[in-house]
Amino acid sequence: MKRILKIGIIANITAFVAVMLFSCSNPDAIIQALGSDDTLSGIIADSVVFYRSDSGVINLELHTPRMVRMETEDEIMEFPLGFDVYMFDKGQKTTELHADYGKSYGKSQLIEAAGNVVVKNFGSDETMYSDKLFWYRELQMIYTRSHVKIVTPDKQIEADSLVASEDFSEYTMYSGSAMLDVDEEE
Repeated sequence: MKRILKIGIIANITAFVAVMLFSCSNPDAIIQALGSDDTLSGIIADSVVFYRSDSGVINLELHTPRMVRMETEDEIMEFPLGFDVYMFDKGQKTTELHADYGKSYGKSQLIEAAGNVVVKNFGSDETMYSDKLFWYRELQMIYTRSHVKIVTPDKQIEADSLVASEDFSEYTMYSGSAMLDVDEEE
């Protein structure tokens, strides 16, 4: 009786394994789809924090609630819910850039910032406000052809356009006006 039971169990296991092996089939369409190139048109990531460093020292930090990477030849990344970028020099925060919307063009190294754009320079205590700004990372410069306002502790300057260094330590404004605090001598 034990021998018959043992043979029955072995026969059932063998039959089960045979059914499992021969019941699996892969239609040609499924195999081709698995082997084809990625067909995703983009990637969406939420709550992104990105760091750029040189020799282990962070020189840029980016925060965004949503990043959309589009698989195009231009390597476009979009920040539809805005972003904040912090620039560092030797571990010290030098500049902060905020915008309600952004777009990065990877190959051209251009970043477009729009909507409530604010750039703060912590070294000079200057803050720039604009509706739109372009940042060329390769040339380490920013520019805008939109109305721009720079506020410091003792002056306010407004202009129609601006060209500045990436860290906002030097800038040139065009077609502008200024309000300055002047000490009057008696």
